Amino acid sequence: MDQTLPHSRSFSSPLHAILLAFPVALYPAALVTDITYLNTAVIQWTNFSSWLIAGADLFAGIVLAWAVLSLFFGRARHMRRRGVVYLVVVAVMFLAGVLNAFQHARDGWHSVGTLGLVLSILCTLLAFFAAFIAYGDANIRGDRT
Repeated sequence: MDQTLPHSRSFSSPLHAILLAFPVALYPAALVTDITYLNTAVIQWTNFSSWLIAGADLFAGIVLAWAVLSLFFGRARHMRRRGVVYLVVVAVMFLAGVLNAFQHARDGWHSVGTLGLVLSILCTLLAFFAAFIAYGDANIRGDRT
């Protein structure tokens, strides 16, 4: 039976994981709606993408603030290098998300286009990478009897 060790090496709290789950879910959903818009040209998909990106940006901003505070005051103090890498990834994800929101605020076809799609891909990859940095090393011990 597999069980997680009680002391994983994650430097983040469970509440932080819940907050990080929103960008991890919403940025890829925005990417899917961008691809759908590029294939169908139904303008409602860009509106849906804009709202998904806005929600992801909201939670990415909260995660960024949490990462800054935890780097200096929280669990990340003993993992300074990993905490700094995580902070940089989350900051770039947030900034790319804000740029993506501005891009999607444009009118018509230009709202998604090449730049909007590239920014959505970048935000998605950065969200996955941030989640991997924060929680990708959970120790699993397998008891085989």
